[in-house]
Amino acid sequence: MMPRCLACLLIVAFLPCLANDVATAPQLQFAVQSEPKTLDPLRSNDEPSEIIRYLTHASLVRLNRVTQRLEPELAVSWKNSGTAMTLELRKGLRFSNGDAFRAADVCATFQRLTDPKLESQLADSFRFDKGRLSCRVDNDSRVTLAIPEIRAGFDRLLDGVAMQPEKGGAAGLGPYVIAQHNPGSFFVLERNPNYWKKDLQGLPLPRVGSIRIEIQQNKEFEYLRFRKGEFQLLTNLDADLFERLKTERPEEALDLGPSLDTEQLWFNQAARSTAPDHKKAWFASADFRRAISLAIHRDDLAKVVYLGHATPAYGPVSPANRVWHNTGLQAPRTDPAAAALLLRRAGFKNVNGALQDVAGHPVEFSIITNAGNRSRERLAAMIQQDLAAIGMKVTVAPLDMPGVIERVMSTFNYDACLLGFIQSDPDPNSFLNVWVSSGSMHAWNPGQLKPATEWEAKLDELMARQAKTLDPAARKKDFDEVQRIAWDMQPMIFLVHRNGLVAVGRRVKNAQPSVLRPNLIWNVEQLSLEAAAR
Repeated sequence: MMPRCLACLLIVAFLPCLANDVATAPQLQFAVQSEPKTLDPLRSNDEPSEIIRYLTHASLVRLNRVTQRLEPELAVSWKNSGTAMTLELRKGLRFSNGDAFRAADVCATFQRLTDPKLESQLADSFRFDKGRLSCRVDNDSRVTLAIPEIRAGFDRLLDGVAMQPEKGGAAGLGPYVIAQHNPGSFFVLERNPNYWKKDLQGLPLPRVGSIRIEIQQNKEFEYLRFRKGEFQLLTNLDADLFERLKTERPEEALDLGPSLDTEQLWFNQAARSTAPDHKKAWFASADFRRAISLAIHRDDLAKVVYLGHATPAYGPVSPANRVWHNTGLQAPRTDPAAAALLLRRAGFKNVNGALQDVAGHPVEFSIITNAGNRSRERLAAMIQQDLAAIGMKVTVAPLDMPGVIERVMSTFNYDACLLGFIQSDPDPNSFLNVWVSSGSMHAWNPGQLKPATEWEAKLDELMARQAKTLDPAARKKDFDEVQRIAWDMQPMIFLVHRNGLVAVGRRVKNAQPSVLRPNLIWNVEQLSLEAAAR
């Protein structure tokens, strides 16, 4: 799920001439499905924006996507007391524009991140009930971050915070800089001449001199270009394309197993919704949402759309998240008769096979999803068939991703939406802004000034409490209850947990694929690329 569409910042970094070996080195090429919504690293919430952020900026600590442990990055060490975290910074680092990286840059970054005016999924995770985060410069290479209340897993949140210069600007500390950007078409990234990492032999990293990222909405075209050798990486592969590649080039097709990602359907319950009042009443009814959940054949979705490379979803947390998944949730079931009973209880009636509400309005609505994502379009089509069986008329409306985001997060001009959540950290606090009613990613009714329902207020209470304790057992108990309420009230109807289906071209070396995003380029500085055969 993506946040409100933000104006993109056009950033072009002017680079000095690079050495001949870099200029002639092979170029890594891959695609993203849409233009990044923003190039502001503190506002990057959609996947393309996150990829650009990850390649061009750096954080104080980094989550190793394979071990799922924190590793030193811009900070060499840190101490965390629960409400204060002191970090020792690497010395001698420079931003891509040549300016020295200092403790003052860290504090300036957090000051901007915690500005109440900043609209950002990331910023939501750094907001507290009892005050604001503060940052103190102890000396040029040491800072102390203080928070007004305990936030479990606070150090893990730092993985997503890109450090920026105190004086502002587009300079970063990541392995690459943007050398060319043709909006809607492509990016070219070149090696950051001031990047600080070196390999075991003392040679400068990253190994790959340049990266070209193309905007390619059509997954079939992306696949064909991979087969031609024009792209070297594929992520989020559709199951049929994965099966085709597994037959043709089995060594390049990788099923990473169950991921933490989810696919879900939700109805627009925003107070600012443009839907007519009778539809608002449907969408606000828990029985209406439960009936739809009961009518959906999740097993068929996993088998038909994903060819078995997915698991029916019990709730918001994938079973692959072994620490936080609530194993006590009821397994998803399909029961159209039970769905019909719930609808009758809610005042709906079936007239000659067509469902009507108590006032005689036919139950008709549309589902928006992102065009070009064949898996989601197929999910929507199968849901359309399932709901027709209980008398509902559903229209599937694929839109380009910016159009989807604008409707979901800005104009609220939609009935239902089918999208996915991408999770890069298994800890519950990485999704605070989804379950807290004031969160920008509280998809069905974002940014509430106060909870619209009692059960949303309970979610707020549970999420706040688990975030403020360092006791893992107490956190698990509270987050299990969050999952139970989500399963009972069905504000989002979770459909499947996808497997991580990716492809790594045979020319790419040192890849360490992970189900956690960004799953193929998280260790980009270590990747190398053999020259293409002539």
